[in-house]
Amino acid sequence: MKIITISRKFGSGGRELGKRLADALGIPCYDHEILEAVAERHGFDQDHVAHVSEKEIRVFYPTSIAHLLIAPHPMVHQSVKIAVAEHEIIKEIASAGGVIVGRCSDVILRDMHPMNLFVYADTASKLERCKSKADETEHFSDKELLKKMKEVDKERAAYRAMFTECDWGRKESYHLCINTSGKEIKTLIPGIAEYVKLWFSEN
Repeated sequence: MKIITISRKFGSGGRELGKRLADALGIPCYDHEILEAVAERHGFDQDHVAHVSEKEIRVFYPTSIAHLLIAPHPMVHQSVKIAVAEHEIIKEIASAGGVIVGRCSDVILRDMHPMNLFVYADTASKLERCKSKADETEHFSDKELLKKMKEVDKERAAYRAMFTECDWGRKESYHLCINTSGKEIKTLIPGIAEYVKLWFSEN
């Protein structure tokens, strides 16, 4: 059983890398599917689940969030209930193996000993990737995109900090860090897939 988690800098291509890696290994990849499962199982509006911010959870319960996620009170804020549901779904899907993108899955699944990847890139490459992925209705300046990158990465780091003292993005927290700067994601997959297979064969 292979469990691989993907943490990533905004704009680095981590989501695409996770999907392509899963395809190469013949295992499922879970990203938005987690949110869909939470909405369906617990009766939440899917759009609301997708847009509940990690910041909202921290503001509502800045000191007791970890305890609530273990044994949530019936009257807790809905955003916390959504976080609890995400954790439940992540553990369930991981039991059958697969690639899980984001949502602090490396920490949530630490007792299951996943292989944890961190994907990053330089600023120029992240800007270029964001522009290439933008739809025709999006017209953001480089300054606006940089601001968005910083905001998203700050939220990801702060969310992780609620559950572990191991810093988000710190190389010691991961088994493999992948720099996608100036690279097409698909060209990196064969080498990464072989490394993953070797890692699991030795663990």
